[in-house]
Amino acid sequence: MGRFVPERSGSRTVVLAVIASTFFVGFGGGVVFPILPNLGALLGISPFVVGLILSANRITRIVANAPAGSLIDRAGTRTPFVVGLFVEGLATMGYVVALDASAPAPVFLLARVLWGIGSALVFATAYTIAADVSTADTRGANMGVVRGGITLGFPVGLLLGGIVSDLYSVTAAFVLAAGFAMLAGGIAYRLVPETHVDGTRENVAPWEIERSATTLTVGLVNFGLYFAYLGALFSTLVLLVDARNLLVWGYGPQGTSGLFMGLTVAAASVFMLGGGKLSDGDTGRLPVLLAFLAVSFAGFVALVFAQSLPVLVLSCLFIGAGQGGTSGPLIALLADLTPAERMGRATATNNVLGDFGGALGPLVSLPVVDTLGFVPVYVTCAVVPLAAAVLLVGSIYGETGALSSLAENAPPE
Repeated sequence: MGRFVPERSGSRTVVLAVIASTFFVGFGGGVVFPILPNLGALLGISPFVVGLILSANRITRIVANAPAGSLIDRAGTRTPFVVGLFVEGLATMGYVVALDASAPAPVFLLARVLWGIGSALVFATAYTIAADVSTADTRGANMGVVRGGITLGFPVGLLLGGIVSDLYSVTAAFVLAAGFAMLAGGIAYRLVPETHVDGTRENVAPWEIERSATTLTVGLVNFGLYFAYLGALFSTLVLLVDARNLLVWGYGPQGTSGLFMGLTVAAASVFMLGGGKLSDGDTGRLPVLLAFLAVSFAGFVALVFAQSLPVLVLSCLFIGAGQGGTSGPLIALLADLTPAERMGRATATNNVLGDFGGALGPLVSLPVVDTLGFVPVYVTCAVVPLAAAVLLVGSIYGETGALSSLAENAPPE
């Protein structure tokens, strides 16, 4: 069964609309983080409940990813994508309601749960739409830029929440983020067509997930990378800069670690498009993936020995570049080897495993740092991309009989 591929100009419009929608709606994911911890005591919310509220969307998404993927393969992409964006907009407006509620904690928690449901729909549909409208020579680049749109909205939301709440008010920050989310829904409603055409739909149960070797391989790689990057690195960096006295410009550990996290995000953003575009060329997916996995490995090795600011900067740049450079080719590889009618479930499985990795990272790394120090954690993180490389080589060769994703049994365009 073929994929729906419009004219090249139409394909670009669809991809740009998906990027804009995911970028703008992503503000609501980050806007609450610099605000709620400081408001918790004033609103009568305990630190534990604040943490639960902040993580509720990811917990919800782990449960919602599989039904979202099945829904896409059953009903198409357009409606779930648009509905998911508007659900996220309503969830962001829920933050405003919570500020004046007599019991703000349950309202915030409900808003974050709704955000998780909406983002499960948006993430799965965004990748599926990009796969549907791409050809082999554009898939990597398209996946990279869509991934960039999804990723960059969150840090902009962090910035939006901090600056607007300081200059104006918390309510203004939440209302602005909700407005952008509604704008995202409007863009998608106006510009994103149905891409999962009738020939690529199946009657599947809501709980069905994709369990092919290719999907599980890509998902496990995603699990490992999220575990190391979003899980272990982001949860321990504030402790590392404090313990090794790697502070900059008079900032404390929180401010300094925030700057270095931002540095990794900036590096990842640059290489998201670059990695995907490279993999569309004659080089192919696998060599590009292996190269960026090696970059990630080098970054974590440098982090083990980072006793000075230049080494820490270099390690963060390498880790971010490795993370970003693998993003486009990895999802493009999944699309190369997944029939169009199963792509929704495949992206959902990939998202489930990625979310598990990101959630497990802090749970494992923080106790290990507390008892054994930083070295075992970062050595483990360095091993992750090496293990991912071995897994990818073995799986692709086993699936295609060659070290190329574009074998004869790949889904037709």
